[in-house]
Amino acid sequence: MSKSLLIAAVAMTAITTFASPADLPPTDSVAVEINGVKITLAQVDQARHSSMYQARSNYYETARRVLEEFVDDYLLEQQAKKENVTVPQLLEKHVNNAIAPDPNEETLRVYYETADTAEPYDAVRPKIIDAIRQRRIAKAKTAYMATLRSAATVAYRLSPPRAPMSSETVAPRGPVGAPVVLTEFADYECPYCQQMQPTLERLETEFKGKLAFVYKDFPLPMHANAQKAAEATRCAQAQGKYWEFHDILTTTKQLDLPALKQHARVLKLDGSAFDKCLDGGDKAEIVKAQAAEATALGLQGTPTFFINGRYISGGLSFERLRDAILEELDTAGAQRSAPANRGAAVQR
Repeated sequence: MSKSLLIAAVAMTAITTFASPADLPPTDSVAVEINGVKITLAQVDQARHSSMYQARSNYYETARRVLEEFVDDYLLEQQAKKENVTVPQLLEKHVNNAIAPDPNEETLRVYYETADTAEPYDAVRPKIIDAIRQRRIAKAKTAYMATLRSAATVAYRLSPPRAPMSSETVAPRGPVGAPVVLTEFADYECPYCQQMQPTLERLETEFKGKLAFVYKDFPLPMHANAQKAAEATRCAQAQGKYWEFHDILTTTKQLDLPALKQHARVLKLDGSAFDKCLDGGDKAEIVKAQAAEATALGLQGTPTFFINGRYISGGLSFERLRDAILEELDTAGAQRSAPANRGAAVQR
């Protein structure tokens, strides 16, 4: 069997194995027997939900990386056949030959001066050239693979684990029945959450009519104002202005107690009722319940995102979230049009 066929066979076995949750052991199957007492997978899941969910997520991420590597190899082999060359020859032509020439001596010496080394320049020079060359090759290959993927139709059908989200205490922002729901566990004082806000606004614009947002409070203990800020949004919710108050916090980033009360006046809320709610801690338990939900899911920081219950790992860039949303839309469309064909990882 050729290497390419062997890779295909292994990958297709993985695709078949990981195709859908139906391929996993049923929840009523016995997972362990202790002194004659049979314990089902569902019972273990209920008792150790966080650990089981994290295990499934790790399993999915590993399987997904295997599939992505397979897709890249598959596309390279197909393109090599089209051009009647081998894969190494293809990469030499479109990647290695596409990089810029080696830097001149002046540039190399600048690199050397910034390097943390006591070796003489002549000894380090070949290493600097090789390091620069390898970085350029890696970037060129990434760009080339992007062109191959953009010219192909690739639809991943590997089903990720999905965390059950508690019933929402706030109506999602977006259309009712949106095919994609983005849930954010966040902290109003978290600088990383604040940095993500433009990205979320950009996603809202791009996927208008298809995307709804849910915000879940996860105030971290090192942020002195986060708990009360979260409570304030709930006090505003009691007067029908939750999302307006949420927006004023993400925009102004003013979170101390006097500022929270002033925000209520800006939004023309009943100031006395708002102050009584906030000072009395009327909404503290709601916030704590959502933080407990985050802890039960094994979350350790903010922001953390779930898309239709699917945990989004890796760098939280616009591109990463956009790709995940597009996958969910593609999956929803595939389920409506051809629910029996969910096993295919690559469609042409």
